[in-house]
Amino acid sequence: MSMLTIRPACESDLPALVDLYNHYIAHTPITFDLEPYTPESRRPWFNQFQPTGRHRLLVGHVESRLVGYACSAMFRTKAAYDPSVETSVYLQPDMTGQGMGARLYDALFQTLATEDVHRYYAGITVPNEASIKLHLRFGFVMAGTFTEVGRKFGRYWDVVFMERPQS
Repeated sequence: MSMLTIRPACESDLPALVDLYNHYIAHTPITFDLEPYTPESRRPWFNQFQPTGRHRLLVGHVESRLVGYACSAMFRTKAAYDPSVETSVYLQPDMTGQGMGARLYDALFQTLATEDVHRYYAGITVPNEASIKLHLRFGFVMAGTFTEVGRKFGRYWDVVFMERPQS
């Protein structure tokens, strides 16, 4: 396994984060974004993350290459939802299946262990057995399925929602 270094994201990571995410926009239904981002258009997403608190962005590097990220973002905008966060993990396509997503998620959950987080949520476009298995491994349980909730690549997709409590 390659040596993975995990750290909080910094401004210089933004172009590589955008390139990684744009792959999933263009080639998969994993995200329901339809148009690729530029670093400038992705900046509001990037700026939501802080060095402390509930909303974090961790990046994984192998040598000097950004190979993935894990984040916890606002679940919904109404204030009562604040103790709930939505988590995501993305890897470069050639880095999947090596345990790096699990290492990124483990680091994220360790970082958030002392924060005011009550619930973690994840929305997974199905089919995506690898993501479901990863979330089950981290204590997520099925919370429900939104059927045909998004249209991409000329078809409708279901999204499974999973949740887990703060341990």
